[in-house]
Amino acid sequence: MSTFLYRLGKSAYAKPWAFIAVWIIVLGVVGTLIGVNGIQSSSEMKIEGTESQKVLDKLTKELPAAAGGQASIAFTVPDGERLDTPERTALLLKAINDVYNMEYVINPAELAAQAAAAAAGQAATDPSAAAGQAATDPSAATGQAAADPSTAAGQAAADPSAAAGQAAADPSAAAGQAAADPSAAAGQAATDPSAAAGQAAAAQAAPFGPLIAQGAPVPGVMLSANGSIALFQFQFTVQQTSLPSEVPDNIIDAVTKVEQSGSGITAIPSDSLKSMPAIGSTEAIGVAVAAIVLFMTLGSVVAAGLPLLTALLGVGISVGGAFALGSLIQMNDITPVLAVMIGLAVGIDYSLFIVNRQRRLILDEKLSAAEAASRALGTAGSAVFFAGLTVIIALCGMLVIGIGFLSTMALVAAASVLINVLLALSLLPALLGLVGERIVTAKARTKHSTAAQKSQHSFSRRWANATVKYRWAIIVLVVLVLGTAAIPVTKMELGIPSGASANLDTPARQSYDVISKGFGEGFNGPLLLVAETKNPSEKISMPILGKLVQELQMHDNVTLVSPLGVSPTGDIAIISLIPKTGPTDTATRDLVQELRDPASSLSTGNNINLGVTGFTAINIDMSSKLSDAFPVYIGIIVILSLIILLLVFRSIIVPIKATVGFVLSIIATFGVTTAVYQWGWLHSLFGFDTGGPLLSFMPILVTGILYGLAMDYQVFLVSSMREAYVHGRHGKDSVIHGYDLASRVVLAAGVIMVSVFAGFIFAPDAMIKQIGFALAFGILIDAFIIRMTLVPAVMAVFGDKAWWLPKWLDRLLPNLDVEGDKLIAKLNAENGHKH
Repeated sequence: MSTFLYRLGKSAYAKPWAFIAVWIIVLGVVGTLIGVNGIQSSSEMKIEGTESQKVLDKLTKELPAAAGGQASIAFTVPDGERLDTPERTALLLKAINDVYNMEYVINPAELAAQAAAAAAGQAATDPSAAAGQAATDPSAATGQAAADPSTAAGQAAADPSAAAGQAAADPSAAAGQAAADPSAAAGQAATDPSAAAGQAAAAQAAPFGPLIAQGAPVPGVMLSANGSIALFQFQFTVQQTSLPSEVPDNIIDAVTKVEQSGSGITAIPSDSLKSMPAIGSTEAIGVAVAAIVLFMTLGSVVAAGLPLLTALLGVGISVGGAFALGSLIQMNDITPVLAVMIGLAVGIDYSLFIVNRQRRLILDEKLSAAEAASRALGTAGSAVFFAGLTVIIALCGMLVIGIGFLSTMALVAAASVLINVLLALSLLPALLGLVGERIVTAKARTKHSTAAQKSQHSFSRRWANATVKYRWAIIVLVVLVLGTAAIPVTKMELGIPSGASANLDTPARQSYDVISKGFGEGFNGPLLLVAETKNPSEKISMPILGKLVQELQMHDNVTLVSPLGVSPTGDIAIISLIPKTGPTDTATRDLVQELRDPASSLSTGNNINLGVTGFTAINIDMSSKLSDAFPVYIGIIVILSLIILLLVFRSIIVPIKATVGFVLSIIATFGVTTAVYQWGWLHSLFGFDTGGPLLSFMPILVTGILYGLAMDYQVFLVSSMREAYVHGRHGKDSVIHGYDLASRVVLAAGVIMVSVFAGFIFAPDAMIKQIGFALAFGILIDAFIIRMTLVPAVMAVFGDKAWWLPKWLDRLLPNLDVEGDKLIAKLNAENGHKH
């Protein structure tokens, strides 16, 4: 590998424009594909095989006629005032009717008229069937509207994403059309007394009612008990992800008109209508800090610009390529942001390692820029290749977990790393060929000659001497500090950040708070229940459905239960349930588990099985699945680490030490992340208002990324110590000398990565905030506490024994020659023969 890279470096340096042209063509192809296919991504996150997903799949199969999502808008007036005054009601009616008359929005009045016409036509055709339908077909006792997906109630039942408040759409909007449209409930009550009893119980329990206008309830609108808050829920004919971009904008324009003319009304769209950008402008600050560090490390604007240029090109190609393939693969909104994070970090660092090695060869060994570039590629480039390969393997390890959206994230991130490795190994030497000898200025050469005389007193050497001298104290202190930092991880709760933990000035949080105030916190995370008889040959009768609704309504943690209807075959019944507690509360999680229990009195007493879906149920299932997978993934990482490091360093002690250090850093990272983002410590410093559960897939994702990046520092720092050992230095001297040679570039790389990741901490999206913080803090711990402090201390404890390897194992293992020692020996021998 080293020899191949050395030759590649020579070719790229000698013929730079050929290599540059290839990458320009690649970038052009990516841009063309984006132009043809467009940019496509989705906010959907689902895990196949979970209980909630199975329920959604069943509903899609049983009632496929309606496939639209839901959204909601809250209207408020100042405390002490009411929304249902004639003037304000007229404004609300106008806005609501404007929304209902828009394309892609379902109008319940039109559906009700169609259902009535269909029922009248059936009665005229067959009066006897119409009169006896309830008696002969219990599943149709709710009327044609309940069984026909073309009706308003049937529509709510037929669309699981609408009725359940799909996690990716709008959980606050999923209360169910039946709860929001009393006219439908009244019709059902007239047809079925048992259902009427359930509705009566629900109405008695709920501290809200319909908004009345002109003596009739307004479809889809509920009014709080004090009249100051109204909740308008409506349904689309397609999913939100399929809506033209102008539809949400037109809806917001229509409803915000109620705020004009001094009406005192405020319209608050749900976050499904008014989405927030995943990233903001603060990421540029991280890149600016990286540029400053590069300039300080490499000593010139030209040298500092090369790693930035290759990293930005790598991000453009990798993220652009992901978008270009968006029509072929379902990509989550977070995926391209993750690719930007990793692409910038590794792209800058990998190029930095190579440029820094070239400059060292020019300054220390007086080589020409051309020869130094080729050797840098053969030595540091080889280490970059293996470091990048480690990151890619760690990311691809997520595929064994079998979670679709997480696998896509991992593959896109791995592709971003691969592209940046290829750029560092091909485009970078071509750019170095264009720069030539200017990579090291005359001023830098003079300064180096002076500094060489003072190298024995450099800060890095003094730090290495201190870590070696006080090694036992440092080892104990690091373990105690990181162990203490890891304590909060025992209380870590996983979930999907909701409006409850969004910033106070965001529509998501304002909508959540208003709905909680007017109708109860449970309306932000309603549940959709699907009831099936335990005997497949039996049908669900309306008496059973009514009894089930009554029993559900009597539960201590239930605010409202609304029967949404029965499927046309009578095999399943659909029920909307509003808990009293919020989506992320433990009591709601317990309620979901209780409802699903086939041995519960509710299930056995009615001879039915209950399936539960909705935002909360999806959240619970996703968190449970990922929590179960996390220990498995940690095990994979540990085994992977031991094998890779055994191959790279040909040592028993070094892989064990490196792996233990990584485990220490990762649990400390999650401990601090829990304290900050779940408990809310220092929340104002990091730009958020309220703590909440950590992103459910964040631990697995961050573990994979941090492992790969931690091994970068391990390879570059410890391989330098091994190089010193191989060339005749022993014991503490090899540790100090190797540390002195590599610490400057590792320090710079660590600062760059922390800066890049920290730039995402202040992104608008709560999920990106958490990932950015965990990565930045994880690198901070691993690079500066583990690799640059703990590693030299532990290496000093073991001395030369750190490189011990049984002879039989030494014969079995291939010699990877990561640092290109064989290449250097060969080149030196050739130069010796020439002389």
